Amino acid sequence: MLAAMPSPSDPPVSGAFAAATAGRGRDDACPGALRLHAADDGALARIRIPGGLLTIRQAEAPATAADRLGDGRIDLTSRGNLQVRGLRDPGAGTELAALLGEAGLLPSWAHERARNLLASPLAGLDGRGNGELRGWIREADALLCASPAAAGLSGRFLFALDDGRGDTAALGADVTLIALPGAATAELRLAGRPVARVPAADAPRWAVRAAETFLTLAAERGARAWRIADIDPDGTAIAAQLRAEGAPPAGPPAATAGGPPPLGLVPHPGGTTCALSVGVRLGRLTTGAWRLLARIAGTGTGELRITPWRGVVLPGLPRAAAREALDRLAAAGFLTGEDSPWRGVTACAGRPGCAKSLADVRADALAALRDAVPEPGHRLLPVHFSGCERRCGHPDGSWVDVVAGADGRYRVATAGTTSATTAADLPAALDTARRTSTPPPPRTT
Repeated sequence: MLAAMPSPSDPPVSGAFAAATAGRGRDDACPGALRLHAADDGALARIRIPGGLLTIRQAEAPATAADRLGDGRIDLTSRGNLQVRGLRDPGAGTELAALLGEAGLLPSWAHERARNLLASPLAGLDGRGNGELRGWIREADALLCASPAAAGLSGRFLFALDDGRGDTAALGADVTLIALPGAATAELRLAGRPVARVPAADAPRWAVRAAETFLTLAAERGARAWRIADIDPDGTAIAAQLRAEGAPPAGPPAATAGGPPPLGLVPHPGGTTCALSVGVRLGRLTTGAWRLLARIAGTGTGELRITPWRGVVLPGLPRAAAREALDRLAAAGFLTGEDSPWRGVTACAGRPGCAKSLADVRADALAALRDAVPEPGHRLLPVHFSGCERRCGHPDGSWVDVVAGADGRYRVATAGTTSATTAADLPAALDTARRTSTPPPPRTT
């Protein structure tokens, strides 16, 4: 395994975190860009992308790393981050760190696994929600990196910044900020529960303070705690400390609708530009396809927004050229419409990358959906293929659970029913399991 690389500039881990983690029994094994994970196909690096925001220059760094050091592919994760797999050279970790550092993707070595910040991908683009989130993203990230205590957060601890539409608020974050109408205030949630209504200008500070308070509470209790729910399931104890420090009480819970961004053209209100929203099949793409996204982003604002639903949003393209760009992306294998049968289909790494997997789930998923056709007007349940019972990377909410078994068969489960099937019979089993009679909700842009 390629070892983690210490940084001489890393701040010391706080005494509170050291005490809290002493009883865990093992270190947090969540991979990062510096602490790599040993997989059967080589080491894996996970690159945190706060808020999913990338410039074109920054987007080139993981592509260069994948070509030069890895297997030539990039994975998109359910937290809006990137992964590079197949790192085999013992010096790959050092070269990867240099590439990412030059692109500004490693502002603090000590905090690189703590920078788990989700944000609404369409914030400020489609006329919905309560404004732009880029200021919150940058400030929250800077505050995290400036906090010695926050360096001790586990790689699983999650922040979500929501523009009021409810998309990232529904993703089970430890600390959530929701922008409220009028842009003056924000709702702070801990483990999904509203605990305070704070000034919007101070919202990132309160979010980071909540995380620091979590670490202190874990240390005081001597608890094994990766996430808030481990020690404070409804956030009550942390909220009490925040109120003692001046956080205003919570008001009525914010009304949120939830749901991922639509795929296709997303018009910017009142202008001649639009965003492109595309999905990535099974969350994995070649560096060539990734660079195509970056080139198209250059015809807009030059920004890429990675979504927690393994997609990418490209803002600010001229409407006249956007349709042609969308056609180019469709031809390259991206998902460009809501009726794609691949919408909502995910899979773990499977064989050969994972030693615990009982099947090559990605190959079986591709075969099972190869002949599936779009069904306009029908909502298909998400599907997740798992190579073992751990179900790594599964979505939140309801989904069709497809798990490989030691007998060579798959178990397909949903809505209280379970059936066993061979890989050859998966297409029919999935077609039955995914169908519902509920039409999709109306789309507004």
